[in-house]
Amino acid sequence: MKANKALLLSVVLSACVTTLPPAHVITHPERADARLAVSWIGHATTLIQIDDRFVMTDPMLVDTVAAGLSHRMVGVPISPKDVPPLDAVLISHVHFDHLSLDSLASIEHKVRRAYMPEGGLVYLSNLPFDAVDMRKWEGSSDRGMEITAVPVAHVGPRYLVDTWVHAFTGWVVRYHGITVYFSGDTAYAPADFRATKARIGHIDLALLAIAPIHPRSIMRKVHMDPEEALDAFVDLGADHMIPIHFDTMTDSTDAPHEARDTLARLVRERHLESRVTILAIGEQSVVIAK
Repeated sequence: MKANKALLLSVVLSACVTTLPPAHVITHPERADARLAVSWIGHATTLIQIDDRFVMTDPMLVDTVAAGLSHRMVGVPISPKDVPPLDAVLISHVHFDHLSLDSLASIEHKVRRAYMPEGGLVYLSNLPFDAVDMRKWEGSSDRGMEITAVPVAHVGPRYLVDTWVHAFTGWVVRYHGITVYFSGDTAYAPADFRATKARIGHIDLALLAIAPIHPRSIMRKVHMDPEEALDAFVDLGADHMIPIHFDTMTDSTDAPHEARDTLARLVRERHLESRVTILAIGEQSVVIAK
């Protein structure tokens, strides 16, 4: 009960948050020197470049979601006009901070196709791009780019009365021999990660959520903490990791920068500095250079 009250208070206080401007601004995300590059837009939103293809995960390009109840602490570092044409948009689940309809509307003419978890199409309407929903382990191929829905452990409903309780997924993108894993939101589910490794094979980069952490009695059922995210990184057998889903929204009782600082300490303790890159919102990493 105490944990529930603390979480409710954090949600209420989030409505009073002042959104700060990002320290890093993205105006030209395309990298001529990269085979694989990732820009972190904040929360679960990343812009992935694999050679000539661009993929965006869980676009949240607005400062508030859920009718203004949830605010960004750090503003959006890229304008919709600077988002390149997107070959794919990957939606991990339909919660307001991951399926932001206002954000999708702001880039609707740049999206070739959106990929939704099973049942997720019911939430999309009046948008001009193609969209498909996919079951666990279902794959889709588009002009040489392969996208596969992979299992994670989360919850699905957007509204309390929803029937689509299983509308959540992780994603794997493979193009030109480069493979990227995107967790979306998930609890630590080693069997799922190991099954993904067994089915998918080599993974170049894992984009893994590391927060919210507290109250842990609630969050552990649906969210990894930094230590669990590193364990998932090992389970997946990925070469590199970029953490996501921290320092963006007030959605927990975490201390400021707790997830980032904890992860940085664990990375040092496990001697993973060459394999784990912690980005600030608006920063970009070239994971594989040309």
